[in-house]
Amino acid sequence: MSKKEKILLAYSGGLDTSIIIPWLLEHYDCEVIAMAGEVGIGVDRELLVSKAMKCGASKVFVEDITEEFITDFIYPTLKANAVYENKYLLGTSFARPVIAKRMVEIAKREGCTAIAHGCTGKGNDQVRFELTIKALAPELKIIAPWRIWDIRSRDEEIDYANARGIPVPVTKKDNYSMDQNLWHLSHEGMDLEDPANEPMYDSILKLMVSPEKAPDVPSYVEIEFEQGIPVRVDGKVIGNTEILEYLNKVAGENGVGIADMVENRLVGMKSRGVYETPGGTVLYYAHRELELLCLDRDTLHYKDTVAHKFAELVYNGQWFHPLREALSAFVDETQKTVTGKVRLKLYKGNCMSAGATSPFSLYQEELSTFGEDEVYDQKDAGGFINCFGLPMKVVAQMKKKNGLL
Repeated sequence: MSKKEKILLAYSGGLDTSIIIPWLLEHYDCEVIAMAGEVGIGVDRELLVSKAMKCGASKVFVEDITEEFITDFIYPTLKANAVYENKYLLGTSFARPVIAKRMVEIAKREGCTAIAHGCTGKGNDQVRFELTIKALAPELKIIAPWRIWDIRSRDEEIDYANARGIPVPVTKKDNYSMDQNLWHLSHEGMDLEDPANEPMYDSILKLMVSPEKAPDVPSYVEIEFEQGIPVRVDGKVIGNTEILEYLNKVAGENGVGIADMVENRLVGMKSRGVYETPGGTVLYYAHRELELLCLDRDTLHYKDTVAHKFAELVYNGQWFHPLREALSAFVDETQKTVTGKVRLKLYKGNCMSAGATSPFSLYQEELSTFGEDEVYDQKDAGGFINCFGLPMKVVAQMKKKNGLL
């Protein structure tokens, strides 16, 4: 008899992956090993293992990859100031490759020949998982049930689970598609599928309150960075996880970090989602304020161009693409002087600067002051403007000569 195939499944305990275990066992001569990636939300390990085993898994790995997630994925993206379509702080986008990376490591160790995932054929996550696998283990087969099976909706998934006695964490009446990690929580589906609908924030927000329910007095936070990486909050040296947990709490209490957007998925369609990213929103704002203080104009402006491309690469699942790695090398070079403190005021959904300092500050008060100074000769500006504006003047002279002006 041939040896059973070993399939490693990306397992979350949610609806999709809960039914994939029995589906794989029904359709393949296989053993299913489940792996859940702990990315900072404090999963119940015993419950997760028990549930996966009851569904038919032969082994279950619950891997705490939170620290790697922060240092190797969140921080490089933060340093790049990468934001997809000016709104989305990439919370799901960079969580998928860190999970897939650990899956590849376990698949090799356990002698698996295939990796399966529960991503739909309409979404971006299938690309993020599979490109990571292709980049790190091109020999592994990939199984994507949503692209194979006859199930066509989340309601049908619930029916499939109920028929097999599999408990699922959602009902047909409460069926938002959500993804959560230490960085964010996303909401898609149900009433959000119509962009004309205002989100029911009181019902869906989990990490934060709506701005209307935030306190009537502001909160202040001070974040200290070293070479673009946050190292202290409010004067305390704390760990990476603790920094995000603290900022999530403070920003969330003040209603900071909601993004409601219609985005362009990689597969070609538009989708609508609501993202809660309280701590991340504060870190991005603070980091940008410090860069405005410490980076020269040309580097800052070129870095903005890099940020746009960096965000696209991350969103599109190309974390392990050579271009992303090369752009990170550029970003790291720019961050050598991004060290200092930024104080922020958080009030009813708003994040505002309340001062920034740095030993590498390029701001010189005596140069920019409106008062009298001894370091800048205003007469120099005339010659500069003549040279800078010469091409425009020549074009205007040509237009006048030809009756076009």
